[in-house]
Amino acid sequence: MNTAFDILVIILSCTLFIFLVLAIVLTALVLGLVRALRKIVAKGERLVDSAEAIGETLKAHAGAANIVRVLMGFVSNFSNKGRRG
Repeated sequence: MNTAFDILVIILSCTLFIFLVLAIVLTALVLGLVRALRKIVAKGERLVDSAEAIGETLKAHAGAANIVRVLMGFVSNFSNKGRRG
């Protein structure tokens, strides 16, 4: 009876050791993955900030460009009318 108990303890301790080693390795891999994901997220945030800044710049300049385009249209219309009559 004592021998069966000893064998069971050895089997269980080996199984526990294997699971402990696997848990440590998986934890290290998950931490590496989290670091890589943080870098990707930081790059994504910089990209979004850059795109947002470009959008704001285009929005600000698009209004000015439209005003200039309308004024140039008025100038060309009046200059063409002045030449006719």
